[in-house]
Amino acid sequence: MKILIKNGRVIDPANNIEAEADILIENGKIQKVSKDLRVDDAEIIEAKGKIVAPGLVDMHCHLREPGREDEETLLSASRAASKGGFTTICAMPNTIPPCDNQGVVGFITSESKRIGLCNIFVIGTITKGRMGQELSEIGELKKAGVVGLSDDGDSVDNSELMRRALEYASMFSLPLIAHCEDKLLSKNGVMNESFFSTVLGLRGCPAISESIRVARELELCAMTKGRLHIAHVSTKRSVELMRDAKKRGINATCETAPHYFALTDEAVKTSGFDTNTKMNPPLRTAEDLEAIKQGLLDGTIDAIATDHAPHTEDEKDTDFDSAPFGIIGLETALPLAVMELIDKAVLKWPALIEKMSVNPAKILGLNKGRLSIGDDADIVIIDPDAKWQVTKETIASKSKNTPFLEKSLKGAAVLTINSGRVVYRS
Repeated sequence: MKILIKNGRVIDPANNIEAEADILIENGKIQKVSKDLRVDDAEIIEAKGKIVAPGLVDMHCHLREPGREDEETLLSASRAASKGGFTTICAMPNTIPPCDNQGVVGFITSESKRIGLCNIFVIGTITKGRMGQELSEIGELKKAGVVGLSDDGDSVDNSELMRRALEYASMFSLPLIAHCEDKLLSKNGVMNESFFSTVLGLRGCPAISESIRVARELELCAMTKGRLHIAHVSTKRSVELMRDAKKRGINATCETAPHYFALTDEAVKTSGFDTNTKMNPPLRTAEDLEAIKQGLLDGTIDAIATDHAPHTEDEKDTDFDSAPFGIIGLETALPLAVMELIDKAVLKWPALIEKMSVNPAKILGLNKGRLSIGDDADIVIIDPDAKWQVTKETIASKSKNTPFLEKSLKGAAVLTINSGRVVYRS
């Protein structure tokens, strides 16, 4: 099977390519990237006026299976990922049971291969049961194929345990992905502690509950010489701490999510207490949002991840205090990045592809995020000008919990290829 993508604007930051070119795919691999290719018996895909890039890589997804298949399944998440332009996604470990053993990791890996729509890699737990009491069997998890470790949803409160986790994980060349939240400070908070939480009468989660834990993790990383990745950075102070850490040569990276550069805590008010504006970390202030954009611009923030967190309509259809944290994001991440970063001249396309494809793959040590000859043909074709409306009917995810419901967005993946096979076509 041959596929020839013609006349697209090929953007491959890993190989320093940004030019109009053709790409030949054969037997699931990239064979040639060049101008004016002529090939017999190939399916021709015309990409004139479109961007052709390495398939997007999301290093932070909650796929819910096993345990909460009413919210999402590996199949529905794979469909949502393909529609969003993602060819590789990483399953966070807060499943039921959690990914703290070879059996759960093996199930997710084998099931994702059976489905075959996108590559799914597994993040294992830092501690057994995500209880923060005892380290997981890190060597066994590594053998099972995990690409990172995290107790996401909870921070590891015990500093001594986090130190040991960094030390042991580095022995197996695994990054520790830290959820940074001091729950003694954020306890019972349901939105950012700010003017708007006061006006709305909702319990606040102060920004320092994140940044104080970011500071601890960075110091532990410096001490242990481990590999640290900070998840879903949302505050100005966290960005400042990361910027300083990089200047100091600390081996740390970080990510943010699209809602932190697209929305502020005012959205809770303007939406009329829409529980789809409730996530953890919470939406922050306009000042934090601008700091996130600056961090993306200057390279302090390495990656954009979705933190895709599905919940059923019944779960979210309740009062703000009682509703669970989290929103879906696989299908809206790319257009939000187009609208908020490209169209507003925060980033140029090569930099955006770096943060949504190249860098996530590098951080996790994946052979993805590039269009090198001989690599798996994981490719997305993007129409930056495509306009579409987010509706329950158009969402491929099993859950529909997004604050962008009924909103008009710009930019979309129009075709996604995974290992040389078209898995999504608009």
